[in-house]
Amino acid sequence: MLVSAVAAWTGVGHPSLVVFFFVLSGWLVTLCLHEFSHALTAHRGGDHTVAEKGYLRLDPRKYGHPVLTLLLPMLWLLIGGLPLPGGAVMIESHRLRNRFRDALVSAAGPAVNIVAAIGLLAAVALGGPAFLNWDAPHLTFWAGLTFLAYLQVATAILNLLPVPGLDGYGMIEPYLSPGARHAGNKIKPFGILIVFALLYFPLARGLFGDATVFFLDVSGIPRELAAYGNYLFQFWKSW
Repeated sequence: MLVSAVAAWTGVGHPSLVVFFFVLSGWLVTLCLHEFSHALTAHRGGDHTVAEKGYLRLDPRKYGHPVLTLLLPMLWLLIGGLPLPGGAVMIESHRLRNRFRDALVSAAGPAVNIVAAIGLLAAVALGGPAFLNWDAPHLTFWAGLTFLAYLQVATAILNLLPVPGLDGYGMIEPYLSPGARHAGNKIKPFGILIVFALLYFPLARGLFGDATVFFLDVSGIPRELAAYGNYLFQFWKSW
């Protein structure tokens, strides 16, 4: 990520390829931090088995199934420019001290994306171009950073959806009735696939896009800069 960031800043290499590696590696870094945050919160909450499972090592190979939790979200990111929630850590909830700790474990992951989004948006707002200017210095870097910030906002929104299997549901699950939790457990394995399917519908995708762009507008960052970053990221469409 650092190498591609420097390349984007200095203008070394093809802009699209540089932004592709910059954004993809940045997203993978935050994915690992997201799952590490889940594991660390669980460890502090009483589930010490996460250390034995390797979840505290920031190793992406430890965070779930290679296809469902890494390959599929990365494929969707490449095709649609939207980051489906990918990783997963297996938490033994019965070891946690109370329901609040259980809910806090689920909230810890999206909190990482929210903090990352705020930090990236602040960096672009303070140092990036005020509007899309093709002659702006380091435009490739700022476009990639803005698109990465956009993905962090999108990831936070997706993760906070109250769909079984996502963190938003995990935050309320400890307070649901046993019957509701039993029904949710049946849907959990398909939660990410349900979101995957819904985003194919123009209405759902449009609402999601509007919600994400809203935070860019609030930060004062031109949405065109994120769109240009997305254009550079999907280099295969321009070749």
